[in-house]
Formats: sequence, C-alpha cells, structure tokens
Amino acid sequence: MPRRPLPFLRHPAQLVVLGFGGAVAVGTLLLLLPMSTRADGGPGFVTALFTATSAVCVTGLTVVDTAGYWSGFGQGVILLLIQVGGFGTMTLASLLGLLVSRRLGLRSRLTAAAETKSLGLGDVRSVLLGVARTTLVVEAVVAVLLTLRFWLGYDEGLGRAVYLGVFHSVSAFNNAGFALWSDSLTRFVTDPWICLPIAVAVIVGGLGFPVLLELRRQLGRPRRWSLHTRMTVYATVALLVLGTAFVTANEWRNPDTLGALSPPGRVLAGFFQAVMPRTAGFNSLDYGMMNEGTLLGTMVLMFIGGGSAGTAGGIKVTTFLVLFYVIWTEVRGERDVHAFGRRISDRVARQALTVALLSVGAVVTATVALVEITGLTTHQVLFEVVSAFATVGLSTGITADLGTPAHLVLVSLMFIGRLGPITLVSALALRERQRLYQYPEGRPIIG
Repeated sequence: MPRRPLPFLRHPAQLVVLGFGGAVAVGTLLLLLPMSTRADGGPGFVTALFTATSAVCVTGLTVVDTAGYWSGFGQGVILLLIQVGGFGTMTLASLLGLLVSRRLGLRSRLTAAAETKSLGLGDVRSVLLGVARTTLVVEAVVAVLLTLRFWLGYDEGLGRAVYLGVFHSVSAFNNAGFALWSDSLTRFVTDPWICLPIAVAVIVGGLGFPVLLELRRQLGRPRRWSLHTRMTVYATVALLVLGTAFVTANEWRNPDTLGALSPPGRVLAGFFQAVMPRTAGFNSLDYGMMNEGTLLGTMVLMFIGGGSAGTAGGIKVTTFLVLFYVIWTEVRGERDVHAFGRRISDRVARQALTVALLSVGAVVTATVALVEITGLTTHQVLFEVVSAFATVGLSTGITADLGTPAHLVLVSLMFIGRLGPITLVSALALRERQRLYQYPEGRPIIG
C-alpha cells in the first residue's frame, strides 16, 4: 500500500515553514559554537537565534555588531544562511505559483498560463536553474564592482576586498542588509561606486524571478508583458521616484542627515534611502536622527515591500496595487476591477485584502506587545516592528537594547513576515472550493 503523507505535512506551505524552520535551527546551532564568535564563552542562545532568523529571513536586524562580534567562521555562517534564505524564498515562491496554477480548473489554468508564462509552467527544473543562474550572475557582477572599488579606492588588500565585495553583494541581492561595519554604509554615503551597485542589486532581487525572466525575454516590448510584470515594474519605479523625492525633500535641511552633504550627495543619499525600505536594510544615513515624518513615510514603503517570488518582503507591490484598483473601482461605482487592460478576479481581490489586513493585525499586535514590554514610545517600537515584519532590517538604533522578551517577539515577527504572505496566499488558492448553494443576500450598513 502507498504510504500516506503525515497529517501535518499534507500542504506544500507546511513544507515551506518546516524547511525554513530547519534552516533557522541549524544556523542557530552553528552560531552557538565557540568558534563562531570573537567573545569568550560563545554567544547566548537568544543572540544566536535572533541572528540566524534574521539571516535566513533575509531581514538584517542585529543585536550585536556583525563584524566585531562574529568571527570569520560566524560571518561565513551568516552569509550561507542569507544565501539559503534568499534562494529558498525565490525558488519556493515560484514553485508554489506553478503548483497553484496547475491546481486550477482548465479555463483558469489557461489564463494563468498566459499571465505567468515567465514561470515556465510544468518545468520545475527550469525554475530551479533559472533562479540559480540569476542569483549567481547578479551577485558575481556586483561583487566584482564592489571588490574593485574597495581594492582601488579604499586601499584594502585584494583578499579583503574580495571578501567585502562578495559578502555585501550576496547581502544586497538577497535584500538581507547585513554589513561588515557597525555603522552599516554611512561612511560611503556619497560614494556612488558603492551605493549604486548595492542599490541596483537590491532592486533586481526585489523584483522577483518571474519578472526578471520575462524582462530578459521581452525587455524592449512592454506591451507583451504579463499583468504581474507590469504591476511589479510600474509600481517599483513609481515608489522609487516618489520615495526619493519624499526622503530628499523631507531631510534636505536636516543637519544630522542630508543637510551636511553637497547637493549631489543629498540626491544620492535620498535615492539610497528610498531603495532600502524595499526590504534591504542597509543605511547610509542615521535613521535615529531623521525627522518623524520621514520615518513614517519609510514605514509605509517598508510595509508595501517589493515584488512577489523575490527576496523582498512586505505585503508586496502587487497586493498594494490590487487594493488600490479595488478602491478606485468602488469610488467610480464600477462593478468589475480592471488594471492595465485586464480584469482582476474577485478571488484575487479577496486574497489581497486578506493578506493586507492580517499583516496590519500582526504589526498592531506586536507593537502593543513591545510597547508594554519595553516602555518605549509607540513610534520607536512601530518602526522596529514594521521593519521586522517586512524583513527590512532598518532600525533607529534600539534593537540591541530591547531585551530578551522583545527579541523573541521580533524573531517570531521576522519568521511570520518572511513566510506568512507566501504560505497564506498559496493556502488560500489551493483551498478553492465551490459552494453548491447560496444564502439570501444581506446588505449591512457600511460607514
């Protein structure tokens, strides 16, 4: 008789959670080894757990200085966990998309095949090889550029320059935000040869593999792009432009951030700070010195995040755009939701609403818990919570001082934020069922 699957492993999303949980567990054990740290006696369990979770979930929040606390072996473990987490996220999200499409009815499957042709439906091997190839190419190119700059521009030895280039390239493409300086990248705030390659790697990683594959095939023919690619690319460009303008204008005269830089340096730093909330976590300015309005706008960018099936977190730009078009349709009094010449199904709209509201609930719950635990102000805690949930890694500088109970809350939040949207949407799609009867329609008063 064929062996029946274990009752708690019947759904693919459960395997995703188990796989990432196993990676966190292995990473924690490796970081607990005395050889992983420069400190005597090895790290504490919570420090190792927090760092491993932040690396696997490609977040970038840290409770200790990565360069000063962890040894070369420990930094290597962190780098490996970042690569595993980023590759696993892109691969699993793409494969779950294939699985969902193949489980649909014939008409829905044909529609999905037309709209997700970049995934190579039915060809799992092409997805795996495509993600691996994309990852290696982007990381290699950025690593070479950074290595040359560190070697020739900052008098680092060739071996050290290669190490710095590879580490920060992997961290950037996977949107992890781990840096080997205690001040992240603030010392390079006006250096375009450091900031721009890292920013490009962050953007490319955040677009997602399906979009990257389709752009490679049809970059110069946007009219042939699928709806998913159009929404991801257009929303990404719009958020980058608006984010750059917002941060630059809001901090232009702040002497503790942009005010001390030259005008070209201010624009570069403003652009860099608009890219990083896409869930990367690097910073070239001190977020603890920013205006509260800038922090609020940054939280909005962090919560939206990047593209689906990529290394970015947040609720995803496609979710945000779907909700925008739902609201626009309702305001105009129309019945069906349309975007870019396509009709968005009611089921997709409900999925977007579910993901967004559950994400808001997670952020609010964690914020209330941390305010009670730490006694800090709401805006300080809220920034940290959104950063953890959206797997960004930006901080106003309070992470290390929050205490063990708060650190455990953030660990849970990073894990939920990394896997929640992926597993939730796939679970909702795979649970599609048709009711054979309908209740009488009711109309509760809204507003």
